[in-house]
Amino acid sequence: MNSPITSRILVQLTRKTPTMKTRLAALPLLAASLLVPAANAADKPAAALAPKPSLTVTVIQPQRMDIPLSAAANGSIAAWQEASVGNEAQGYRLAEVRVNVGDPVKKGQVLAVFAADMAQAELLQGKAAVAEAEANLAAASADAQRARDLQSNGALSAQKITQYLTAEKTAKARLDVQKAAVNALQIRLNQTQVKAPDDGIISARNATVGAVTPAGQELFRLIRQGRLEWRGEVAAADLAAIRPGQSVRVTPAGGSAIDGKVRMVAPTVDTATRNGLVYVDLPKPGAAKAGMFARGEFALGGKTGLTLPQTAVLLRDGYSYVFQVQPDNKVRQLKVSVGRRLGDRIEITTPLDANARFVTAGAGFLSDGDLVRVMPAPAR
Repeated sequence: MNSPITSRILVQLTRKTPTMKTRLAALPLLAASLLVPAANAADKPAAALAPKPSLTVTVIQPQRMDIPLSAAANGSIAAWQEASVGNEAQGYRLAEVRVNVGDPVKKGQVLAVFAADMAQAELLQGKAAVAEAEANLAAASADAQRARDLQSNGALSAQKITQYLTAEKTAKARLDVQKAAVNALQIRLNQTQVKAPDDGIISARNATVGAVTPAGQELFRLIRQGRLEWRGEVAAADLAAIRPGQSVRVTPAGGSAIDGKVRMVAPTVDTATRNGLVYVDLPKPGAAKAGMFARGEFALGGKTGLTLPQTAVLLRDGYSYVFQVQPDNKVRQLKVSVGRRLGDRIEITTPLDANARFVTAGAGFLSDGDLVRVMPAPAR
């Protein structure tokens, strides 16, 4: 579009009256008027094509932190050892049951009592047989002693002397048999009282008053010393790092965490699951009960690694990415591998430049190569 000055100059050039000299003098003015609009038009596209940041972001540098190493496993709480308390007496009626499930007991405490009338009568009969045998032995011993005294003067024949001496030995043997029988009857009488073999807690009861149970039938089950343990199923890859004495944090389902220590690592691994059992003592089980499901975490030490806030790590198509801000404020998308989490931070196992800047807020709206405006991170 021509300016007013250009129009006037063109009008003067087209007139027939001015001289050639006048026309030549007007030419510089015409050229200047044409160049000014062209220069203005060139400046406008340059300003329009200047790139604009697509997003304002905050950045942060990786932080090196001590990351604790641990191994998690699932398992069940069980009794450290269980004792089966059975019936040793044959054919007696159960007269009394003194404990129930959950009761703490001491070693030697009476748990149940069988009717002992028959056992007591048999014991008295045995003691009477012992007394008779002792009397027979006393008479036989007196005869044997007289035979020894008369042996030197020949008042008794050798056959008679041998008979008296043999009778003494026979009477003594019969006394020993009767005493052994009495001991057996005494043991049988003692078995009418069922006693705890160790300190512990009653975990099961099968005893019923009035029942006549056969010998060997289980009446009670006892958790020895009240000790519980957690049996964790640990992956074979983590077994090599677990040693007896290591600390374990065991959390029962719906309960609070319990401190335990590794007692033993099983020498074999299950061929189906590729897991090995780790036995963990629970000195203070609290509200934990045998049979409960629990999750445990083994403390395996620690290591140092670079970490970023979890907001700086973006998950796309199953992979983890971070956005590094270049010196020209363009972002570069990097694929990384992540490790353990520590609070609101996550370990980056892929080597990173510790001095580089990474987008910590707004990464979900960025693509590789985007220009951003960097905002200083808020002071912590």
